[in-house]
Amino acid sequence: MSDTGGLREVKSAARTVELLELLAARGDRPARLQELADELGVPRSSMYALLQTLISRGWVRTDVTGSLYGIGIHALLTGTSYLDSDPRVRAVRPYLDEASEALGETIHMGRLDGRDVAYLATRESHEYLRTISRVGRRLPAHVGALGKALLAQRPDAELPEGPYEALTPNSHTSRESLLADLAETRSRGWSVDREEGVTGIVGFGFALRYDSPALDAISCSVPVARLTPAHEERIVAVMREIRIKAEATVPSGSGSVHWR
Repeated sequence: MSDTGGLREVKSAARTVELLELLAARGDRPARLQELADELGVPRSSMYALLQTLISRGWVRTDVTGSLYGIGIHALLTGTSYLDSDPRVRAVRPYLDEASEALGETIHMGRLDGRDVAYLATRESHEYLRTISRVGRRLPAHVGALGKALLAQRPDAELPEGPYEALTPNSHTSRESLLADLAETRSRGWSVDREEGVTGIVGFGFALRYDSPALDAISCSVPVARLTPAHEERIVAVMREIRIKAEATVPSGSGSVHWR
C-alpha cells in the first residue's frame, strides 16, 4: 500500500491508478479484459465498468472490436503538462541543447522516482537516432548512468537488497557490486554505465545538486564504436561544465513550490 500519511487509501482511486500504470507499462502490447482483471485481482464486471468510464474520458482507448485496451491520449496530455509546468526541466533544457551541440551525442535529463529513473528530456544524437523517444519512460536506477549518479548521492543503507534485474550481461545484479560502483562514482564525481542498460551504449551521468540529495541528473550516451579515450575525456569535461551552469540557473527557494 502507498504511503498516505496515515489516512486510509481510497480503493477506487488506487485501482484506477494501478490500471493506468499497468496499461502504460505494457507499451504497444494491448491487454484483454480478463488479463487486466487477473493482474489486478478484481472481478471482471468491476474491471469492465472501470474501463468504460476511463474510455469515455480519454484515459483508456479500445480497438474497433472493444476487446483490446491500451493507454489513452489524456495520459499524454497530462504528462506533457507535468513537463511544461516544471521550472527545473525548463531551466535545464537549454543546457541539454548546449551539450548536444558541443558533443554531437545523445543527452538526457532524468528524475529519480522510487527505484527507477523517469526520463524528462532528451536531445538525440544525429549520428545515433533511437526509434522510440525515452521521454516519459522509466529505467531501473541501478542499470543506467542517470540512476547511478543519483544513487551515489544517497547513503548505502538506502540501497535495497538484491538480486537486481539484469537488462544486459553487464548489469549489476548484486548489492555488493553496485555498492562498489557507487563508491567509485562518489570518488570520481560522475557515474559511468558501460553497456549496463543498453548493449553497445556507454553513458556518463552527473547529478544536479540543487536538491540534497539530488533528484535530477543529466547524462551523455555514446555508442561504444565511437568512444575513444580522447572523446570520453571531452564528454566528461563538457558535461561537468554543463552541470555547473544548470545548477547555477535552476530556481531554488524563493517563489517556487517544493513538491514531494
